[in-house]
Amino acid sequence: MSEDNKNGEQQNQNKTSTGLTENVAGLLSYVLGPITGIVFFIIEKESRFVRFHALQSIFVFVALFVITKVLSFIPLIGWIFALIASPLSLVVWIVLMYQAYQGKWFKLPVVGDIVEQQLKK
Repeated sequence: MSEDNKNGEQQNQNKTSTGLTENVAGLLSYVLGPITGIVFFIIEKESRFVRFHALQSIFVFVALFVITKVLSFIPLIGWIFALIASPLSLVVWIVLMYQAYQGKWFKLPVVGDIVEQQLKK
């Protein structure tokens, strides 16, 4: 078994302060977007992994919501981009849940860096 698989399995077996394993808590942080992100960010005191995914959930889905709403006010071109953003949001949501369940510190390009900076504070 490779070293990465051992680390991933060990991480998936670590319990959090919620009593869930880290990978399940990380996945659940994304289920209802910013709502579950806020819940897990508040109740999780020990696991940096879960806090990272909870905070990334909050930032990503609030940003997507704001962008979609702003684009919907721009006639024609904005409406087309808003229509494209909806299925793209679904894909991002599924990828984030899958990566968290795999026990990976999957970081989105801009948002992931912001989340890491916030966790260091």
